[in-house]
Amino acid sequence: MGDYILGRVDLFTAAQVSGMPREEILTAVRKSVDRLADEDGAPAAAEDPLLSVVVPVFNNETTLRELHHRLTHALVSLGTFEIVLVDDGSSDGSAAVARELCDSDSAVRFVRLSRNFGQQAALTAGIDSSRGSAVVMMDADLQDPPEMIPDLVRAWRAGNEVVCTVRQNRKESLLKRGAYSLFYRVFRYLAEVDMPLDSGEFSLLDRKVVDTLRSMPERSRFLRGMRSWSGFRQTSVPYDRPPRLAGSSQYTLRRLVRLAVDGLLGFSSAPLRLVSFAGVVTALLGIVLLGTVVVLRLSTPDLPIGWTSTLAGLLLVGGVQLMTVGVVGAYVARIYTEVKDRPLYVAMERVR
Repeated sequence: MGDYILGRVDLFTAAQVSGMPREEILTAVRKSVDRLADEDGAPAAAEDPLLSVVVPVFNNETTLRELHHRLTHALVSLGTFEIVLVDDGSSDGSAAVARELCDSDSAVRFVRLSRNFGQQAALTAGIDSSRGSAVVMMDADLQDPPEMIPDLVRAWRAGNEVVCTVRQNRKESLLKRGAYSLFYRVFRYLAEVDMPLDSGEFSLLDRKVVDTLRSMPERSRFLRGMRSWSGFRQTSVPYDRPPRLAGSSQYTLRRLVRLAVDGLLGFSSAPLRLVSFAGVVTALLGIVLLGTVVVLRLSTPDLPIGWTSTLAGLLLVGGVQLMTVGVVGAYVARIYTEVKDRPLYVAMERVR
């Protein structure tokens, strides 16, 4: 039973070795944890869990109980675990449901942020609070199936420090699927890291990788790119992404575009090189146009002087200049955000 608590074997193996039914092992483990209290009634320090599951919550009141039920069922045979729920400024009853789950299950922990800081900040808050030897990141809308976590753990126990999931079939609109597909392929072509195509935040990270992510101080975070940048031994597990159980996606078009821009600007200098290339091409076109005008003037003295070519040239050069300033400004804005050095999130409440 001790090897199961420390995460060295799974529940099935522990039952075979000890000769005890699995239910008795789970009951004995929970009783042992309950006895770890000092004279004042405060819980004593216990062994860190094998797994931490970090779940950012934003207006997911209708799915939290079902998520907890399915997570518990999927995790109980893997070893000791904790579920870290991070409320990212929800406006519904998500925080109340999370507290209720904390009261009924000692494996659930709760972090409430002071406002909506975004999914990447909420995931970072959960990672900072996690204690497990491995950390699983997943959404609260049940489009990331909890039943896949044993597959991720098996890949981790096989020696991989990063286990990503790759979405094969998405139950979303054609436009949204096309936009996601385009982004991943553009990112892979331009970025300076090798990120698996169609991989989301749903993944398992070894504690070494988690510590590496926590040491990275940038404010404009793109965690799926950061975990690929970290290196280590990485693999991926394919899965079919199920339809949403309830509600609608909290990732609006604006937020998706912002996340895509953060990813590209955070892991690639290609936009700067592209605008530089556009400037060179524009200059060459100007030289060619100037030479053409001179030749025509010398060969055709009565050539009428028009304003169309002049206006077209001005619009072309002006457009390239504005595009260049915009791209450079995007990088400068990121520098400005980093220099302010504000905290990535503010936690107003912690349970456990």
